[in-house]
Amino acid sequence: MIVYEFKVKGKKHQYQAIDEAIKTAQFVRNKCLRHWMDSKNVSRAELYRYNTKLRSEFPFVKDLNSHATQASVERGWSSIARFFDNCKKQIPGKKVDSQLAVARRDYGNQAGYPCFKKNARSVEYKTSGWKLLDPKHIEFTDKKGIGKLKLIGTWDLAFYPQNKIKRVRLVRRADGYYCQFCISVDVREELPPTQKTIGLDVGLKEFYTDSMGQTEPNPRFYRQGEERLRFYQHRVSRKKKGSINRKKAINKLGRKHLKIIRQREEHAKRLARCVIQSNDLVAYEDLRIKNLVKNHCLAPPSAPLSKGGWGVDAGWYQFRKWLEYFGVKMGRVTVAVNSAYTSQNCSNCGAVVKKSLSTRTHICACGCQLDRDENAAINILNRALGTTGHVGTWILDPNASGDLSSTVVGSSWDSKTGR
Repeated sequence: MIVYEFKVKGKKHQYQAIDEAIKTAQFVRNKCLRHWMDSKNVSRAELYRYNTKLRSEFPFVKDLNSHATQASVERGWSSIARFFDNCKKQIPGKKVDSQLAVARRDYGNQAGYPCFKKNARSVEYKTSGWKLLDPKHIEFTDKKGIGKLKLIGTWDLAFYPQNKIKRVRLVRRADGYYCQFCISVDVREELPPTQKTIGLDVGLKEFYTDSMGQTEPNPRFYRQGEERLRFYQHRVSRKKKGSINRKKAINKLGRKHLKIIRQREEHAKRLARCVIQSNDLVAYEDLRIKNLVKNHCLAPPSAPLSKGGWGVDAGWYQFRKWLEYFGVKMGRVTVAVNSAYTSQNCSNCGAVVKKSLSTRTHICACGCQLDRDENAAINILNRALGTTGHVGTWILDPNASGDLSSTVVGSSWDSKTGR
């Protein structure tokens, strides 16, 4: 599966129609969640039947394509299924009072309880409700009035049969509206073996250090744009709430954040592609990024995790995501290993050499003296070669209701300009 993304160009009333379609999809999802909360033993089929009832009860729901409302039901059911998976795994969540726990059928203290959407940004169509007029124009045929839109981008949709397009998604962002196409094709590439293996350690000072001692500098895009972000945030705070000028200021702030997100994504994608093409096996740490960000006590006060004190600013998760994607695409092996004690153990003799975060050089009694991150990268590679570990996979189900934008392989924006 691949996802191509285009920026769409239309008229003002068409953008308003897209917003109305997004609100309708959000309404259907929230109503399905409320029906599940108020009833017992509600199945996925029951939610589909409830969607039919909503279409007969509310004319604005009926105006949206039936497959689009079904996709909204699937989004709601996906959050319910994920919640029950968390319950089976006994993943703890925030504590709630006993009355709320009873109202939630004793699941209130578990993580991931489904929540209502307040500001949805996308609507998803399946195989109906739209038609591709030519590689640069698409028309939506439901009664929302979206009509014909122009696609701006360099990807050629004429290369693929239209029956291979399984999902079409309209996304609203700060800098405009986008259309994503989920195409059911095989994206594998055959590459000659390189006879090389590598271990990667994401570090404090560098973005990553490999087992051969090579380092990649941390770009810190958030730090570079922090001054402008502060400027736009100050302008938002000075505007009157609910005013048109405040909405304009919020949009400019969102555009700056969007540019930083795209810079991180492009940087992670470029590095991951180069690493996968150059090695047959890539080992990396199985880190829990969210836990690291929450644990602010691990970072110095002058450099909190959320601002890149630990390199989170560069996007470790994005880097791992693209490593696994390109690994499957190019037939390489990616292994996520347990990161415990990779920095403390000696890569030469295996002895434990305790060191604080400020200690940047690994010195062992056996005579081994390496950079702390290089020693950790060697340990990560040794663990990957010595155990099966967790081999990363990349699967995109055309019937899934997750965020398709997380697997976009092509888009129409420029990483330098952020447009």
